[in-house]
Amino acid sequence: MPVLTMAPTLGDLLKYELNGNYSRETVTLKAGTNYTLGSVLGKITASGKYRLSPAAQFAGDEGAETAIAVLIEAVDATAADKAGLVVARGPVILSKAALVLDASVDDASKTAAKHAELSAVGLVARDTA
Repeated sequence: MPVLTMAPTLGDLLKYELNGNYSRETVTLKAGTNYTLGSVLGKITASGKYRLSPAAQFAGDEGAETAIAVLIEAVDATAADKAGLVVARGPVILSKAALVLDASVDDASKTAAKHAELSAVGLVARDTA
């Protein structure tokens, strides 16, 4: 019997949201990445575009090292900048297991720092919700 695997859904990521009209925003995602549901994003100061939030400052993308939003839909922006829907302010509870971090966020202390940055804008990551 074949094993069926489902891609993560919004319900896997978003566990509580008080008011979607308040917490959600449409943002511009920087080209060059196929963003998945749950991508933890930072905002590039110079352009105002969003990208995966790296662990440290990245030349040309200053500002993005601070996680401030989470993508709530998959967006393929490999060829060009694209619009994406994010949760940008809380109160919101997210599943830690469903968050997608930049490859540079590669240890527990860096992951905890990203969770703290999200928490500062009301996006709380929990083990189980």
